[in-house]
Amino acid sequence: MRCLTVAAHPDDEILGCGATMARLAAEGAEVHVVILGEGATSRGDAPEPGRSETERLREQARRACAIVGAKSVEFEALPDNRFDELPLLEIVKRVETHVARVRPERVFTHHPGDLNVDHQLTCRAVVTATRTLPGQVVRELLSFEVPSSSEWAFGTTGPAFAPNCFVDVGGSLERKLEAMTCYESEMRPFPHPRSARALAAIATRWGSTAGCEAAEAFQIVRTLR
Repeated sequence: MRCLTVAAHPDDEILGCGATMARLAAEGAEVHVVILGEGATSRGDAPEPGRSETERLREQARRACAIVGAKSVEFEALPDNRFDELPLLEIVKRVETHVARVRPERVFTHHPGDLNVDHQLTCRAVVTATRTLPGQVVRELLSFEVPSSSEWAFGTTGPAFAPNCFVDVGGSLERKLEAMTCYESEMRPFPHPRSARALAAIATRWGSTAGCEAAEAFQIVRTLR
């Protein structure tokens, strides 16, 4: 199986489905990651620090994705927190290029009701790029939550995240938490949702919902069996 995770920013891929990617890779699946946004320039006005931060985030992403067993991680450079300044078609075309390159059977991406506008548009672009034309290779499209974005929308940007698919990650959760340590600038102390303790608690919560020790949760966009 070939899987593709399309994320808006560095760290979204691990927050959203890092333990699932680790489990799939351990089971022999090809796991690929695409990160659309540069993830840094909205944090300051000076362009040079923004560029150096972008390179640092990319290196952190490479290390994190290696920990969960990803075969490849590719980067676009869409403007951080400004995807809405771009024509949607431009984002769709970039996603289509990676779908054609990887030819994944399963795709993971953001939930459309997130607070972050880049997450919303990433989801819309992925749904468009993987639409069910004849010959479409993507058989399953799943959306994930991103702690500190999905739950903080409080249903104001669209339907709240309502998972109906769960992956038992009892054996791979530690890989996710280890991968997140690569993102030193993105982690926060508890009780922030991007703290190690909160991420473990989220996995435990979804595990209790699904009947296992730990789980990552997804909302099925579409699936072909």
